[in-house]
Amino acid sequence: MKIDAHHHLWDLSAVTYPWLAEKGVVRFFGDPASIQRDYLLPEFRADTEAQGFGASVHIQVGAADPWAEARWVQSVADQFPDWPLVQVAFCDLTADDLSEQLDRLQTLPSLRGVRQIIGRAPGEDAVTGTNALLEDPKFLSGLQHLGARGLSFDLQLLPELMQQTAAVLAQSPETQVALCHAGSPHDRTDEGLCQWSDALMSLSCLPQVYCKLSGLGMFDHSWSANSVSPIIKTCLSHFGFDRCMFGSNFPVDSLSATYQDTVSRHEAIVPVASHNDVFHNTAKRFYRIEAARKRIECP
Repeated sequence: MKIDAHHHLWDLSAVTYPWLAEKGVVRFFGDPASIQRDYLLPEFRADTEAQGFGASVHIQVGAADPWAEARWVQSVADQFPDWPLVQVAFCDLTADDLSEQLDRLQTLPSLRGVRQIIGRAPGEDAVTGTNALLEDPKFLSGLQHLGARGLSFDLQLLPELMQQTAAVLAQSPETQVALCHAGSPHDRTDEGLCQWSDALMSLSCLPQVYCKLSGLGMFDHSWSANSVSPIIKTCLSHFGFDRCMFGSNFPVDSLSATYQDTVSRHEAIVPVASHNDVFHNTAKRFYRIEAARKRIECP
């Protein structure tokens, strides 16, 4: 059984997502028009099960009310016990009531960690100002608080921020970290990838940091196995197979490839002997994913 370590779901009638409500706005990952609709677990499972997947990790995705999103994801997990679904919810690690927020989130059995995005794309970051989190002592304190609770942190940022981030994470060694989207190598020139690889080393040398092979189509909408091969091979070399895990980033990455193509391209690059680690073992261990429970149908 394979595990998809990074995907999203949404029910637009249950939870409000401002970015999915914006019409005609093209984002760094492409034109979201085709995914500005409900994307529910049955549709996701239809694609994933055909490729041998049987469990997954839901990642928060910009809901107006993060608690409402987390509760909705829990309701999905409860509705489909035959599909092990765990989640990474949003929480502001600089909030004055952080402990209370985490107490509430930890009432949800599916919760495994938190994501608070540090960097998405150069242009968008200049507007959101999320890069400033790294200079806030409350952010470091929040990371340490996660580790003390046994919660992980999903890290999304740009290569330009990796060294500064590594210095922060080094002060929170008990907090397990999953680097999203291979660290978002947005500059795909030879020079850009060389700079990304050098910066990536500052994170990979921290034993608590793992790497997701995900989201590789966000900055290259015509990507192929050949075009991302240097990225995947660099991640495997830096982190090792037992600290890398596959994530589809669906439905966002459906803008650039089908689920089948996304999986097959990754499988073609990852050595066959390491498929079990990258497509199952690492995610199962990191996110503490248990076996499926049998679904009980009402008579």
